[in-house]
Amino acid sequence: MKYIKQISAYENEVITLKGWVANKREGKGIVFLVLRDGSGFIQCILTEEELGAEKFEQARKLSLESSLSVTGKVIKAEKQMGGYEVQASEIEIYQIAEDYPIAKKEHGVDFLMDKRHLWLRSKRQWAIMRVRNKVIYYIHKFFQDRDFVNFDSPIFTGNAAEGSTTLFETDFYGKPAYLAQTGQLYAEAGAMAQGLVYTFGPTFRAEKSKTRRHLSEFWMIEPEMAFYDLDMDMDLIEDFIRTVVMDVLDACKTELELLGRDVSVFDMLKERFPRITYTEAVKYIRGEKEHNGKNAIQLQEEDLAGYQAEIKAKEAEIVEREAVVNNPNEKKGVKNFNRNKIDRLKAEIKELTEKTDNIPQWIESAKNFKEGEDFGGSDETVLTRLFAQPVMVYNWPTPIKAFYMKRVEDDENFVKGVDVLAPEGFGEIVGGSERETNLDFLLERIEHEGLNEEDFLWYNDLRKYGSVPHSGFGLGLERFICWICDLKHIREAIPFPRLYGRIYP
Repeated sequence: MKYIKQISAYENEVITLKGWVANKREGKGIVFLVLRDGSGFIQCILTEEELGAEKFEQARKLSLESSLSVTGKVIKAEKQMGGYEVQASEIEIYQIAEDYPIAKKEHGVDFLMDKRHLWLRSKRQWAIMRVRNKVIYYIHKFFQDRDFVNFDSPIFTGNAAEGSTTLFETDFYGKPAYLAQTGQLYAEAGAMAQGLVYTFGPTFRAEKSKTRRHLSEFWMIEPEMAFYDLDMDMDLIEDFIRTVVMDVLDACKTELELLGRDVSVFDMLKERFPRITYTEAVKYIRGEKEHNGKNAIQLQEEDLAGYQAEIKAKEAEIVEREAVVNNPNEKKGVKNFNRNKIDRLKAEIKELTEKTDNIPQWIESAKNFKEGEDFGGSDETVLTRLFAQPVMVYNWPTPIKAFYMKRVEDDENFVKGVDVLAPEGFGEIVGGSERETNLDFLLERIEHEGLNEEDFLWYNDLRKYGSVPHSGFGLGLERFICWICDLKHIREAIPFPRLYGRIYP
């Protein structure tokens, strides 16, 4: 079996490929067909001269997503995706597909989500899922190369771990149980047995939120390390992000190019990530503290002016290209090229307009940020714009962080937690902390959060039998993928998204 991904190995050879019709156009005596086989896409040239009248007529009847095999010679074609094409000499049709519901025209998000099982076949979704696959692979590789043990945590739990208001309750043989919000508490038990562990599995949050960052079911990577303090935890987080992203960039060049991702933005990963306290971060957000001679408010104002200038330039270009389209003497191919360019320009203007609408609100929110509050998405955007690289914010106010985080020794108003904020508006991708080892403090926080102490007897045992300093972190897989691929909505980062109001298909 030959696959499109391997096509460069068969230059000037006759091979057979099997797949589906991703695109098709016709001319007199010729059909240009884009075949996809799951591993890639390639143009196949089908002519009446090569196939014969009967087979060529069958080729003309092929519809989008029809399945077939194509036999032909592999020819170098640098202008084509992948750099090759196939000059067909034989075809075998498995099925002529019914009218495919996802056409070339633009569809609404709800329609595409209803057809998610088919939408996954598109080039963009194909590329995202292949990036996802490599991200997962390189995450496992990172931890396995460092002698971490993959430690599975249960999906059914008897208690909350990240707040009781976002639990999905279910019946567990007549008793209430909940879908896991995190595997972290169980990973702590694993670390006391294995030293270095990581969990990697689905987690659930019953938040009635429809923002571009939220899913009800998502995958979490949660390492836990015995004898690690917060500084060691942050060192590992930085090494993890840098290593996995660089590995994925190297392995997914084709996919990221198809997605139009500017990978040069990841050059900043070569530099050490800024590490600032929550208190410092508040000053940066409010514009009270500068970095490299600039403050966050100034930069946002400059961005606003820049985006507005870009919009004007693109609007002027649209006018010029529309004149070409409306010119009766212009060639059809030139008109089509300009129509496609106009569509892209309009999409870019729409995105820029959204930014210009948001920035004044972000600036206002930043100026009025109250110390002690948690960061919102706009606050994270303002802060990371200043540094233009992932920012580690540590030592957070105790009331806004989870009960299991260790208090700062000289100030119990703060805990040794850390959030890693991704640039370009992607916000928090990692949350971690040194874990509380003082049982009295832990019991106090459990009571304060309104949790049932009985549910945590097993967890509290970890502080009684060989307790040691230990730390860990959690990374949301889908948010990580959004950042790597530059996705505007998290629903594209998972094959079948589950979010508020959607459980099908």
